[in-house]
Amino acid sequence: MLTYPEIDPVAIQLGPLAIHWYGLMYAIGFLGGWWYGRVRARQPWRPVTPPQVDDLVLYVAIGVVAGGRIGYMLFYAPGELLANPLSLFMLWEGGMSFHGGLVGVILCVWLFAYRIGQTFWDMIDFVAPLVTIGLGAGRLGNFINGELWGKTTELPWGMVYPPMGPDPRHPSQLYEFLLEGVALFLILWWFSRKPRPRMAVSGMFLVCYGVFRFLVEFVRLPDAHLGYQALGWVTMGQILSAPMILLGLVLLWLAYGRQVDESANTKAS
Repeated sequence: MLTYPEIDPVAIQLGPLAIHWYGLMYAIGFLGGWWYGRVRARQPWRPVTPPQVDDLVLYVAIGVVAGGRIGYMLFYAPGELLANPLSLFMLWEGGMSFHGGLVGVILCVWLFAYRIGQTFWDMIDFVAPLVTIGLGAGRLGNFINGELWGKTTELPWGMVYPPMGPDPRHPSQLYEFLLEGVALFLILWWFSRKPRPRMAVSGMFLVCYGVFRFLVEFVRLPDAHLGYQALGWVTMGQILSAPMILLGLVLLWLAYGRQVDESANTKAS
């Protein structure tokens, strides 16, 4: 059994200015995505050049923050939003949704692709692996903040979080860090290191993230104000992740189905 190491959520205090670990995790995610994007852009078959990555990351950052906040308020706190619409802008109070951030990124990448004259799918396939760095960093931020804890467990790595009582719990934030951050990064790094059919990388991202998130939800406590949505075990995270898995499978089927058809047509001609 482990005990949660009490970590001050404030990483750096400069007089009245407090820099929180969670904010630093977002900065690490954006900087890591920018660095990895410039590395990937050096390959001649990529849809962007290294200098264009600078602007692309700005678009992605806007999508993450705006989409993440709007998605959280719509999916997880609609009552609060209706009671106080200005709560949408109270970012300092916390509350971000990955699924909302994903929609925001998709819209901003579409705008960026249009601006530089590239196809949407080429751009979103390029961006998908970059997102994993931010996902991993964000889950570490959740752990440092002492939020999104799992259910009680008797496993040897169960962790006691004193504010939630004496029982050890699944450190679900670390599970998600390892799956959504480390494992997903490695999978997409390997999968996208050579040219793939258009939509394939995006499909792989959606399937893997959706499966990882769906599984972790079984050991993660649902949001207290939402509880389980159906059958006594289905969470909002699973409801939002299931369509991702299905859409990812469709994209992979379309990507490789089109490749087979094109290969057949080439041989026939």
